[in-house]
Amino acid sequence: MARIFSGIKPSGSVHLGNLLGALRNWASLQDENESVYCVVDLHALTLPQNPEELRTSTLSLAQMLIAVGIDPDRSTLFIQSHVSEHTECAWLMECTASFGELRRMTQFKDKSDKADFVSGGLFTYPALQASDIILYDTDQVPVGEDQRQHVELTRDLTERFNNRYGETFVVPEAVIPPAGARVMDLQDPTSKMSKSEDSPQGSISLLDDEKTIEKKIKRSVTDSDGEVIFDPVNKPGVSNLLSILGAATGQDPQHVGAGLSNYGELKGATAESVIELLRPVQSRYYELANDPAETTRLLTQGADKAREVARATLDRAKNNLGLILR
Repeated sequence: MARIFSGIKPSGSVHLGNLLGALRNWASLQDENESVYCVVDLHALTLPQNPEELRTSTLSLAQMLIAVGIDPDRSTLFIQSHVSEHTECAWLMECTASFGELRRMTQFKDKSDKADFVSGGLFTYPALQASDIILYDTDQVPVGEDQRQHVELTRDLTERFNNRYGETFVVPEAVIPPAGARVMDLQDPTSKMSKSEDSPQGSISLLDDEKTIEKKIKRSVTDSDGEVIFDPVNKPGVSNLLSILGAATGQDPQHVGAGLSNYGELKGATAESVIELLRPVQSRYYELANDPAETTRLLTQGADKAREVARATLDRAKNNLGLILR
């Protein structure tokens, strides 16, 4: 069995695009892999945070991961800051990375150009991200194209460390998962659905109630010709709805619209399928939300499992590096 690692940051609400594009795949990967999943709360600190909001969103995200199918008994699920080896290993990676490598990271350049305040953590967080991965002797990291550069940097750092100090870390491989649904913004179907608050009517939160889901989908942007066909280039709005409907019902988006004669029917069928898809997710989420002690127990269990692996890896690295172990 391969060991896989993925992390998700507690910023914004989890939306339909996250579920259909990635999280359902995380759940399915548990069947044939050793899966390690982490709420990367330390990565959120690259921007100033409201402490209570961060605390709440971190716990809520962990509950949502369980609700969508991450099983703490089959996977290792934990909060990043609960395993201190992540930050200790990050320093080793910072000292292995060059200034130029960190400066060239695309996300740093994009975010720093738009921000009034740029923290040192925003510059060095790829080293923390590398430590997240390598602490668990990770074989594969399922990522989208936008994260491939980070895994490539992790590979470079592990190979450099191994060449300098002997075989220490497993060199991970970036794996692009089987294509999940590419869910676009309901109001701007040329842009991906996102956690951003800039387009609240364009995004469906996994906790939206039935009326809200119906309203957002019925108000979604389509076009004026009225033909229900899958054509992402010329009919992005209609194709987005067909993608959502197909992913929610397990059908091919190119064929799921057969029998739907107008956009009203398409929107109605899409809303109904999304509501049915989210009903058990919301039910499980609210069970956990009403019993925070159970979530804490599961996360403590996960952190204990994670720390056992991470400590062994870090001790191996420190010993090979020449640091004196206690």
